Amino acid sequence: MTRRTFTLASAAASALPLSTAAPTARLEPIRTITQTPQYYAGWPTLTRRKNGELLVAYSGGRESHVCPFGRVELIRSRDDGDTWSWPETIMDTPIDDRDAGICETPSGALVATTFTSLAYQDVRAKAANWPADRIARWGAVERRGTQEQFQSLLDTWMLRSADGGMTWSQPYRVPVNSPHGPSVLASGTLIYAGKQLWSGGKIGVCISKDDGRSWTWLAEIPARPGDNPVADYHELHQVEAADGRLIVHIRHHGKNNERETLQTESTDGGRSWSVPGAIGVWGLPSHLLRLRGPAGVLVMTYGYRRSPFGNQARISRDHGKTWSEPITLSADGVRGDLGYPSTIELADGRLVTVWYEQQAASPQAVLRMVRWKSQ
Repeated sequence: MTRRTFTLASAAASALPLSTAAPTARLEPIRTITQTPQYYAGWPTLTRRKNGELLVAYSGGRESHVCPFGRVELIRSRDDGDTWSWPETIMDTPIDDRDAGICETPSGALVATTFTSLAYQDVRAKAANWPADRIARWGAVERRGTQEQFQSLLDTWMLRSADGGMTWSQPYRVPVNSPHGPSVLASGTLIYAGKQLWSGGKIGVCISKDDGRSWTWLAEIPARPGDNPVADYHELHQVEAADGRLIVHIRHHGKNNERETLQTESTDGGRSWSVPGAIGVWGLPSHLLRLRGPAGVLVMTYGYRRSPFGNQARISRDHGKTWSEPITLSADGVRGDLGYPSTIELADGRLVTVWYEQQAASPQAVLRMVRWKSQ
């Protein structure tokens, strides 16, 4: 992929590809951090608390990419990722609990996000020649409740903990979902860019001014001409740049720039948004991080689901106006069932990125991490 930058212009304009020099990075060895490799683990989010503790929320306890056994699990590290705790289950409904996000609020509380799904029912309906024990397991799940009860559980959810994740609230509904959940603005407001999964597919942002206890819809993000946001726009993530602009990345599946990341911006605190534009990045979905320091460097990390399968990062030193050529964080994947990386900054300036990946030796996906530093 050639280096490209972009200029967000009018609603009908496209990104302008330009060529610049590539950044370099020093990577430490990649490590697997899964404690229960007999299960499939997917779609993690990494956050760093004010006290330095690292937390990873993810969908664990799974049999496969789509199955009825998913639950929201949490692991933690108090030594910058050298060692990790045994997983804690923080949410397990009678149906599939999928992508998990996590964020620390200004008060030090934690909010975790997920969504529930019945997609496994279509998988079971189309299955043929399954082993008897698998049929029995999936059949037992169906006996957990009625279809009406299962339908009532379909939604986008949040949990809140006021004691560092030792105990959690009951799940409560929120207006949108996206894999990596909300983030905190300089004002202390929480912002959450996402999609209304089970209620029309509208995409936009909501905010919380009470530390994540309740959420208010703020604004819809407009569609680019020719795009169908319900079908084309997915899995958003947001960051506040040092110049005050809000930036949201969108996983895009439309014909124009298919599987590329689109970017939209707000200069009025999220009340209105620019028409999304391509930034020349093939890969999905994107996680955004602003580094400490006056320069306000931004980092985006994303999965790269074609050869060489892996994960990549790009740097912006101009508040998201342009993005660097990719930094390869991993390139040893064997198939496309990987990615959803998220990144934090350690106290010493190193970065930690965590993702999930299905490897050649096992049908189960594991969680992997790398520590690195851009140079």
